[in-house]
Formats: sequence, structure tokens, C-alpha cells
Amino acid sequence: MKDKTLYYLQANICKALAHPLRMEVVDRLKEGELSFGELCEAVGCGKSNLSQHLASMVDKGVLAQRKEGLNMYYRLSSDSVAAACDTVRAVLVGQLEKGRALLMEM
Repeated sequence: MKDKTLYYLQANICKALAHPLRMEVVDRLKEGELSFGELCEAVGCGKSNLSQHLASMVDKGVLAQRKEGLNMYYRLSSDSVAAACDTVRAVLVGQLEKGRALLMEM
């Protein structure tokens, strides 16, 4: 029997990504580190809302942060985070293409 702890940990990472804003944050950080202000402007949401999402993502190990002076900077904790999101997107695109093909057959 497999150790169920691994499934629990995997689910926590999935939860950390399971919100459209969080997926957008990952997409924005693919190119590199951004400050809190830059992220806030890029995703166009309130500071309090973004702060809560970022804290959760840092807590789950999806993002890393560093402080420089008064600014907080965020980056992906691993390139694997971006790869996982790209994989999910590829699955979605495949589903959409299948749906479109079915509609075309009608």
C-alpha cells in the first residue's frame, strides 16, 4: 500500500493553484521575479486580495519570496510549477479541441 501522505501533499499543491488569480500569478512569474506592486498592477486586483493569495502560495511552497528594503519580491519556487500549469493548460486545450471536433461533426 502506498503512503497516503504523498497524496495529501500533492493535493495541497493543487489547492494552492486552484484559483484563476493564482494561475495568472504563476503565468506572470514564468518570466522571472516581480515585486508585490508589479504583480498587483499586472493582475489588476486589490492589494489585500492579492496578498492573501500570495501568502497561501508561499505557505504551500509554490512561490518563494524575498524582502529588499520596503519591497517584497516573488518568484516561482521551481520551474516545475510552471511546467505543471502548462500541463494542465495542455489538457484543457485538448478537451476544447475534442469538443470543437464533435461540434463540427454535427
